[in-house]
Amino acid sequence: MSRIGRLPIPIPAGVTVDIGSNNKVTVKGPKGELAKELPTEMEIKMEGAEVLVTRPNDLKKMKSLHGLTRTLINNMVVGVTDGYEKVLEVNGVGYRAAKQGNKLTLSLGYSHPVEMEDPEGVETVLEGQNKITVKGIDKEKVGQYAAEIRDKRRPEPYKGKGIKYADEVIRRKVGKTGKK
Repeated sequence: MSRIGRLPIPIPAGVTVDIGSNNKVTVKGPKGELAKELPTEMEIKMEGAEVLVTRPNDLKKMKSLHGLTRTLINNMVVGVTDGYEKVLEVNGVGYRAAKQGNKLTLSLGYSHPVEMEDPEGVETVLEGQNKITVKGIDKEKVGQYAAEIRDKRRPEPYKGKGIKYADEVIRRKVGKTGKK
């Protein structure tokens, strides 16, 4: 049995879970509402204040979908109660971020400023000029947008300049040495 798949998902107070036809799961909570169509092979049912996911048989595909389905529902429940956030750091001389409305403007050493618009359901918050926090209730969207911001200038291993996640460690390399 899938160790993750068989764990029940506890539903906190103030959160409602609706399981519709075609395994369309809708989760409503204090921070908002999320809906997702999950694999129809999995059996999702409410038991008291918990959601249980069971699989029909032990085929490899069903085993892999079992844990995935449970994790996706759990991520939706956590999203509508606590939300998700990713913190990015902008390192480098002259590299900075600015925010106007829902537009994020990044100065990253290119000849032009890079402008990015916050997608729906995701917001960015600046702390100073070099710390960007991406917040939202959908884990997938938050992670995707944070990755897109990071891709505008990835950290390089020699000086450590670029945009990195706050918890990311950059392996530094030694530069060239002069001729003797």
